[in-house]
Amino acid sequence: MTPPPLLEFDDVRFSYPGGTGLSGITLAVQRGDFVLVGGPSGGGKSTLLRLAVRFEVPASGVIRYDGTPVEELAPQVLRSRMGLVQQTPTVAEGSVRENLLLPFSFAVHAKRPRPADEDIVEWLHRFRLEGVTPDTEASTLSVGQRQRLCCIRTLLTGPEMLLMDEPTSALDAESREVVEDITEACNAAGMTILMVNHTDYRPRCRNARRIEVQGGRLAGEEAIVGCRPCAVSQSPGTSAPSGAPKPSVSSASADGNGGVEVRP
Repeated sequence: MTPPPLLEFDDVRFSYPGGTGLSGITLAVQRGDFVLVGGPSGGGKSTLLRLAVRFEVPASGVIRYDGTPVEELAPQVLRSRMGLVQQTPTVAEGSVRENLLLPFSFAVHAKRPRPADEDIVEWLHRFRLEGVTPDTEASTLSVGQRQRLCCIRTLLTGPEMLLMDEPTSALDAESREVVEDITEACNAAGMTILMVNHTDYRPRCRNARRIEVQGGRLAGEEAIVGCRPCAVSQSPGTSAPSGAPKPSVSSASADGNGGVEVRP
């Protein structure tokens, strides 16, 4: 029996008060896919992600997660299985450590092991956050540093699907490649990826494809053949500093729902 798509939009329609939104979106994301979402600004790309995690509610149509309509899933459970990295990074008052441990204060993640400081330091190194320590005040970070911090915070919770809204928009080329490589490693370990992206980035993943959203509608789809020649571990500028082990991706689930646990 064929399993249902992990995420499915079935003739979904949505409108903001100004009239913009989505119209008749039908889309299936299979478990293990890597889907890039492109298209002009204001076309509905971010709305697609917000609807998936129930930040917005469709006017009509059905959104299903693993075969279940999302409105039948408790929002906190849905958002623990689908991690969202938003385009505008949001950090709380307090240290980097407090920000990264914040999700573990919620009941849905209470049983997960909390990362130790040494684990946090390894992740900071891996995302090229040199000069940032667990004690650094998060409010002092640049927008690009906050983007990477939010990526780490989401990955630490071990979602089975990762939604990313322009996660590299404020990064230089080297930092952008680091985020892209780590995302590909997560996908290779079984995590499903849905990423809004405006660049010419083409992931090296066997299940990668790109869809175009224009004027609130799906305007095209193409399979992606990755064009970067180097393996993740060989890409220049992406390895962790000497003496700092790279975070690894484990297929073991810590939440009992088949999610992928990402850990140092």
